[in-house]
Amino acid sequence: MAEDLCSFTKDTFNLKSPKKSPLVLRMLVLVFVMVCGVYICSVCVKQISARTKSEFLNVQVIERPCPVPNIEPWEIPYVHYPKPKTYSRAECACNPVRYFAILSMQRSGSGWFETLLNNHTNISSNGEVFSVKVRRSNASTIVETLDKIYNLDWFSSASKNECTAAVGLKWMLNQGLLQHQEEIAEYFRTRGVSAIFLFRRNQLRRMISVLANSYDRNAKLLNGTHKSHVHSPHEAEILARYKPLINATLLIRDMKQVEDTQTKALEYFKSTRHIIVYYEDILKNHTVRHTIVTGKLKLADIQEFLKVPQRDLRSRQVKIHRGPLANYVENWDDVQKALKGTQYESFLHGEYRK
Repeated sequence: MAEDLCSFTKDTFNLKSPKKSPLVLRMLVLVFVMVCGVYICSVCVKQISARTKSEFLNVQVIERPCPVPNIEPWEIPYVHYPKPKTYSRAECACNPVRYFAILSMQRSGSGWFETLLNNHTNISSNGEVFSVKVRRSNASTIVETLDKIYNLDWFSSASKNECTAAVGLKWMLNQGLLQHQEEIAEYFRTRGVSAIFLFRRNQLRRMISVLANSYDRNAKLLNGTHKSHVHSPHEAEILARYKPLINATLLIRDMKQVEDTQTKALEYFKSTRHIIVYYEDILKNHTVRHTIVTGKLKLADIQEFLKVPQRDLRSRQVKIHRGPLANYVENWDDVQKALKGTQYESFLHGEYRK
């Protein structure tokens, strides 16, 4: 009886686990393979898509060469296609640009002259950039600043939305130009920069303007505001009321120093492509072309020099000192005595239209 019970118990609990169905295993394997296949395919598709996109972008970045401009061989070094870092020139990319610098002295008409150039749709002259001392502290900072200007990355009120054909700045001779003349002349040569020398024939008028402007810097005659240039006859009249006192004893010496400075500048940059312009010549008639008889350059000659389309250019600036100089000097009799019989005597009577 006990044996039967044991036998029953053994047989009862010694159950064999049923075998798994081959169909289920196959289904699991199939599902796994499908999942792996989908994952691998998705990775491949992404890689192909990325490669295609990259190739497409590369095609977009490739720049087509600009057509060769119809210019003389000697002009080639002066024609540039700048690529600004801060924006794209887009449709203007193949519009050639000329680089220039207006080299002048304070109160020689450079401000008025620059407003005339900036009145041209295709010219951008960026003002007296090196009046800020840190920009002219050494040759490296000067070159860095010039690179930014000529690469069209210098933003000022002169920046144009239209296609720029000539870009430059106004640079006074005493703003690091002569101190670093070797490096700057080399830069002009290698970068193809043209120089526009702007001087004043009548140094006496310039001296009066310098003294009057220096006085107003502190006096601030226009409602407590100093203005080097004005845009209304009323403002010009107020500034012209001040009559500076000229040191007649040092007058000849001072004029010779100005001439020496101009001569040095012309000597230092004689190898630079340049043109010499006088304020009085432009002022008299800035719509007439160069006259072979007189040899006096007009504003149209400047446009030709920069190779830009001829335009009728205007300025809103108003001349401050007009008429006889005797009206604007406190000690006119002393000045007359100092200049009579000298090479500068003609400055006493030099007149020109406003």
